[in-house]
Amino acid sequence: MRRHAMTGAIGALAAAAAVALLPAPVPAQTIAITGGTIYPVAGPRIERGTVLIRDGRIAAVGANVAVPAGATVVDATGKWITPGLVHARAEAGLGIGSLSGFSEAGVQGDVTPSFTPAEGFDPDALTIPVARTGGITTGLLGPRGNFLPGRMIAVDFAGDRLEELLLSPAAGLVINLTASSREAGGGSRAGTLDLLRRLFADARELERREADWRRDQIQPLAAPARELAALLPALNGRMPVAIMADREMDIRAALRITAEYRLRTILYGAAEGWKLADEIAAARVPVALEPNRDIPNFGALGARLDNPALLRAAGVEVIIAQDDPGGERNLRFIAGNAVRNGMTWDDALRAVTLAPARAYGLTDRGALEPGRVANLVVWSGDPFDFAAAPERVYIRGRETSLRTRETELLERYRTLPVRY
Repeated sequence: MRRHAMTGAIGALAAAAAVALLPAPVPAQTIAITGGTIYPVAGPRIERGTVLIRDGRIAAVGANVAVPAGATVVDATGKWITPGLVHARAEAGLGIGSLSGFSEAGVQGDVTPSFTPAEGFDPDALTIPVARTGGITTGLLGPRGNFLPGRMIAVDFAGDRLEELLLSPAAGLVINLTASSREAGGGSRAGTLDLLRRLFADARELERREADWRRDQIQPLAAPARELAALLPALNGRMPVAIMADREMDIRAALRITAEYRLRTILYGAAEGWKLADEIAAARVPVALEPNRDIPNFGALGARLDNPALLRAAGVEVIIAQDDPGGERNLRFIAGNAVRNGMTWDDALRAVTLAPARAYGLTDRGALEPGRVANLVVWSGDPFDFAAAPERVYIRGRETSLRTRETELLERYRTLPVRY
């Protein structure tokens, strides 16, 4: 049987996975945010400091920064200044994930690693400004599915067009090894892992023998060539791999797969991760989790609230990532709960800024230091405190609106009857 033409299938897909779309240039602008308490994350706290922004990037941070003539000065006396939060499991902009049939975060099928939800992302979504009201400036989004649902995208939450928001259409490959993946393996975890290894083996075979595949001189493959080619950036170490696993046995399987294929793994969920904290730390695998999980279920009987603190104490890089479509602006409160249950405040801030940025290769985000993109938040107080709120949010050096559909409705119906 002759194959349909698929010129450059492997090369094109592998190249596309590494592409990061460049955001629109920021107009020349110099802003000095002065007098606040700065939490750079990459360094110690700075009292009564200044953050100098020039052309969308941080030019200087410190207690004795000279403010150039002509700069716009923002008085932040008494305020807290942090990097913009990076949400590693966001969904703002991908429909309404909590309502069946309204999410853009997945497609049908168990083996769809080539899928990326980028073109399903809506820059006008009402959920984007809502996320900003939680201090979130950057997100890793989607996809959702039971086994190999596709690749995550990275966005900054400011812009009018997809090209302005999108940092990467292929920020990481997602592999689901939770109980929901058993169906892909014929109803068994062992079957799922066997299928995963066959897919990886066939991806390597296709990479070596693309010419034979074109001539139909290769054995039948475990998935279409397009899907196998989409695995290659992860197998070749160019793309992080987000592996979802909660139970101890699934986490062990994820660590075996990581070592076997030398993957750049980020472990997601890890409700029973505290049981393997030393092994996870030794493998140098970051863990993205929800601190508020303590209700046992058959997928995670050992869930406990101090899981983040125990993992961090063992030396694991912890990322706090809330799986709550529509409620993701509460990420900062979830981080505060991690502090309540034993994590240090500094580690919790790192877990929603620098840790996820580093894990996904967003090397110019997640901290306040010269040269980085000026994504930052000026808070009225402690960002993990219910009594505090973002007062100013800057993305790529430009102040963004904190006006949402909620505030518009509040203003409209504050006085009744409403006059049209």
